[in-house]
Amino acid sequence: MSTEVLTLYKLMVLYMLSKVNFPLTNAQISNFILGKEYTNYFTLQRILSELLDVALISTKTIRHTTYYLMTSQGEETLRFFGNKVSDLIKEEIDAYLIENKYELRNEVGTIADYYKSTNKDYIVHCQVKEGSSTLIELNIAVPTEEYAERMCFNWRDNSQDIYSYIMTALNHKA
Repeated sequence: MSTEVLTLYKLMVLYMLSKVNFPLTNAQISNFILGKEYTNYFTLQRILSELLDVALISTKTIRHTTYYLMTSQGEETLRFFGNKVSDLIKEEIDAYLIENKYELRNEVGTIADYYKSTNKDYIVHCQVKEGSSTLIELNIAVPTEEYAERMCFNWRDNSQDIYSYIMTALNHKA
């Protein structure tokens, strides 16, 4: 595969990350690039790895999910070379992000993880973020790792109801 084509794919990933105010997962990036059949899975993983190696993107990992963020070097690179991405490709990326905006944001903005505390119980840390703002953040002590895992698994599907309940309960006049 030519260097020029690989560079285009890298710029496409940078463009995607530049258009959202939250990190994207490997699966979210893959869904677009593989769904449009630009390249195959292995080439995409190589591209992401190379972008990481030269610090154009960074990652954070929470509960076995890797989240990709663009670095300031990535922003600068995109400013210089973004014109190498055709308007058609940019339109496809923009359409994908607009069409899937709620799901993309919900996936990366609803976070749950747990850790073992010094008391030998587990602390489940649940959070909903919108952009850089935290809407709700809970730390809940549970007795077993099984409970902790189950709570993390269920957080995404139930976080909106829990948030709504807390807002209602705390705004209720006694």
